[in-house]
Amino acid sequence: MKNYLKLLRFLKGNTKVLGLATLCMFLSAVFDGFQLSLLVPMTDKILSNNKIIVPGKIPAFLASIIEKINATDSMTLLKWMIVGVIIMFILKGFFGFWYGYLMNDASQRIMRDMRSRLYETIQNLSLDYFSKKRSGELIARITNDVQVVENAVSYGVTDLVYQSFRIVIFASFVMFVCFKMSLPKMAIVVLILFPVVALPMKYIGRRLKKISRSSQEKMADINSLLIETISGVRIVKAFCMEKYESNRFKSQNQDFYKLKMKSIKRNLALGPITELIGAFFGVAICYWMGSEVINGRISFGVFVLFFGSTMSLISPLKKLANVHVINQQALAASERIYEVLDSRPSVVEKVNAQDLPVISQNIDIRGVNFGYDTESGQVLKDINLEIKVGDLVAIVGPTGAGKSTLVNLVPRFYDPSVGSVAIDGIDLKEVSFKSLRGQMGLVTQETILFNDTVRANIAYGNLEASMTEIESAAQKAFAHLFIMNMPDGYNTRIGDRGFRLSGGEKQRIAIARAILKNPPILILDEATSQLDSESERFVQEALDELMEGRTVICIAHRLSTIKKATKIVVLEGGKIVGLGKHEDLMASCSLYQRLYETQFKM
Repeated sequence: MKNYLKLLRFLKGNTKVLGLATLCMFLSAVFDGFQLSLLVPMTDKILSNNKIIVPGKIPAFLASIIEKINATDSMTLLKWMIVGVIIMFILKGFFGFWYGYLMNDASQRIMRDMRSRLYETIQNLSLDYFSKKRSGELIARITNDVQVVENAVSYGVTDLVYQSFRIVIFASFVMFVCFKMSLPKMAIVVLILFPVVALPMKYIGRRLKKISRSSQEKMADINSLLIETISGVRIVKAFCMEKYESNRFKSQNQDFYKLKMKSIKRNLALGPITELIGAFFGVAICYWMGSEVINGRISFGVFVLFFGSTMSLISPLKKLANVHVINQQALAASERIYEVLDSRPSVVEKVNAQDLPVISQNIDIRGVNFGYDTESGQVLKDINLEIKVGDLVAIVGPTGAGKSTLVNLVPRFYDPSVGSVAIDGIDLKEVSFKSLRGQMGLVTQETILFNDTVRANIAYGNLEASMTEIESAAQKAFAHLFIMNMPDGYNTRIGDRGFRLSGGEKQRIAIARAILKNPPILILDEATSQLDSESERFVQEALDELMEGRTVICIAHRLSTIKKATKIVVLEGGKIVGLGKHEDLMASCSLYQRLYETQFKM
């Protein structure tokens, strides 16, 4: 029940629409009951020309109606009934349309808001969260899981309310006849129908919840596989792994098919089970009430009303069984959605955080230890480093030494486990993300571009930039010439992750993006590593001009960058084992000497 109430939280903010839809459902259900009640005058008076006989004492208004019907000519009554039926169906259709429209409107609003909340939550989570979650899994939460919840809202809630109204109306007819005939045992028999139907609903629903969660997890696996193989299609083709990847996808797809068929089998089983239970009760009631008609205690029309009402209970009960199935599947999806919504970023902006003034002195890293989690241990250990304004600091070291992790502390993508990172004496935990990251330009070795125009990619983060400023940045990055040779120039769409561009072209656009931002601090993961020799020379000159008077932190892989550095940091096993200029380190640091000989001197 707790989980179901949590699922219903998604309805918050749409209570007015849902309230109006509920009113329309109630009125539509009333017309269902009215439609069934017409069987009494149709059977007793119009077709048989007999009087309607209702046992026991009935309310005065109802007795008056029955008396008028019994006194009316059959043909006249038939004409009035035809008019009444037409009006009833018009009104029933009117209210049926509006409750369907309003419920679907509410469900689409809820899905819209839920997707937005999920995406906003994901965007606000820290980088360590994404190291534990696959992209395909998160996409599945926003797409597949939300779709399952939509079914629960648009169909589940609708049928839960509407069919409940119908059950109340039809059960009222049954109870009325039973107690007017002094047949409380019959009423008890009818009431037993509800728990008997509920038992298979409960058992099958519990199984379906488990299957549904497995299905949603399998869909996340499929999404992850699709993202990996489609984005890495060049590698797949280069290693002739098309058949392997196709077989891997078929295997995942087959597993998903099996889970869906298990769910479908149990879902379909509810219908025949419910109908069989209803048939058993129907036969018993038919025999019992039929004897009352034969003995003249009630008219045939009243029997038809009672029997019809009892049998009409089967349909809404069957639909409520389906609602239970849908809700169980939605509960599994809801739990997965709330796993994301309830997640909290590990790096949080302080309430009323101050704006960081433009850097004027230094970046100070003091006594820093850092680990991604307790299992992996410490990635950085006792890091002490001062980076002065205008410094070009090169960070070198073997793979896994912690170079990227150290750089990621400066824009506060992560917080140190121990120690502090400060700019001009102000701890980064005290300042706003916008004022901190707004002072930094980032160019990574793995170039990140978006499936948009060249212009939009360069202006990313500076959407108000003029075309003149964008072209100027591209020229400084030596990208303007190849951009102008593209079909639509700066308005050319570059494909997913810049698929239509070469590695060097992508890197130059990324550099132009950093140049346009014109930040006081530059973070470069060897920005020229993907360029040919000629382009590297041009871009390096542009970067030299850009770096003038700015603070630059660079993960270095090229000798040209190393020699220009004012300070070189040598990392090994998360520790600083060497610090100084090239000449000093060549004389004092054996690791740097080895790196220089094997990596840089090429």
